[in-house]
Amino acid sequence: MRAIGVGFLFSTIDGSGAFPAISGALKPGLPGAELEQTTMDLDSLYANLTLETNAKLALIVLDGLGDIATREQSFLTPLEAARTPNLDALSKESAQGRMIPVAPGITPGSGPGHLGLFGYDPLEFEVGRGVIEALGLGLELKGGDVAARANFCTLDAKGIVTDRRAGRIDTPVCEELCALLASKIKKIGDTQVIIKAGKGHRFVVVFRGKGLEGPLTDSDPHREGLAIPASKPVDAKSAGAKKAAKLIGEFYKLALPLLAKKQPANGFLMRGIAHQPEIPTFEERYKLKPACIAVYPMYKGLAQLVGMTKIEGPQTIQEQFEAYRANYDKYNFFFVHYKYTDMHGEDGNFEAKKKAIEEFDAALPILLEKRPDVIAITGDHSTPCAVRGHSWHPQPVLLNAALSGSDKLDRFTETGANIGSLGVFQAKYLIRLMQANARMFDKFGA
Repeated sequence: MRAIGVGFLFSTIDGSGAFPAISGALKPGLPGAELEQTTMDLDSLYANLTLETNAKLALIVLDGLGDIATREQSFLTPLEAARTPNLDALSKESAQGRMIPVAPGITPGSGPGHLGLFGYDPLEFEVGRGVIEALGLGLELKGGDVAARANFCTLDAKGIVTDRRAGRIDTPVCEELCALLASKIKKIGDTQVIIKAGKGHRFVVVFRGKGLEGPLTDSDPHREGLAIPASKPVDAKSAGAKKAAKLIGEFYKLALPLLAKKQPANGFLMRGIAHQPEIPTFEERYKLKPACIAVYPMYKGLAQLVGMTKIEGPQTIQEQFEAYRANYDKYNFFFVHYKYTDMHGEDGNFEAKKKAIEEFDAALPILLEKRPDVIAITGDHSTPCAVRGHSWHPQPVLLNAALSGSDKLDRFTETGANIGSLGVFQAKYLIRLMQANARMFDKFGA
């Protein structure tokens, strides 16, 4: 059946449920339909409708939370298998749904995943992981800096990567190796080299000099059994990126001999090689004063990139929720990040991921003692144990507020989220739904 010259008003495949009152025409391409915006910019609309608030909003991210039910695990996910009495109680008075981090079928990195949760379209705001990690470690980047996120790895005698994480060496070992590299490689030509250890096997390298630019391709094969590839400019015409790629090649020539006898960390991989982009701050965008409570540098860096204040010190989820309570009166938006669900998903360890969820649940009452007006609990992406890495599967989300409504679901699970009232929507709209539930939007139109 053909419809000729008919305008449509509907929710797009992103499932935002916002019905932004934009007329357009159906375009083929993505599954379902994409609405061609013809009359207004949504960000401008939201900005014009936004009101100041005294409400408290909390975005709680269990990294890589989403999973898939497989025969090997009796068709249960870790979230479904976990004992979560506190999440269960919260779910009874909450709405649930599923979120697409970028677009259907696209597997996101942690950077795009979190930027989407912060309400920044990850296709519009591309940020290199090196920049994020460097900021998270407290490095102040300058114009002309190119930053790379790195991790130690294990190489065999032929230079083939046999373990991309060097057996997950402890942080003190990483610090010792980084100190060695930093003491021996301070400059390459006229370019300063800054090396700083992160958590576990991770570290950051910053190249500071004139005429440098990113982004560059990763010097990481992204799986075992391959050699370390050379880093190359994404834009082959960029002179600054060509210079940066040459520097990285020189850095490898100097660094690998220093690590040759440092098993299991006798090599390293670099990715997210880029310079810092311009991005509007969270407070400007949403009229909210935000704070970040995270343990790992990358997530602190993501928060700092959008202007969140980092609350330093907490090392466990219990301490993170205690820090939330201690700072309750200072901020009205809190981003709390919990890493271990993702870590165990990448290891393919179902039981450990389930246990990490249970440990989170046990700490949840600390947060609820000073309950925010709006709570969103979700992941930045899915990390199924069967995949042993990030995936394209929509992540579950729970939204709790006085006006969120209840889906009358007894548990927070992927299966329950499939039938929740939030439906399936793009992650970049979660912050807008949180604002709506905080009564932060004026009415649109008469």
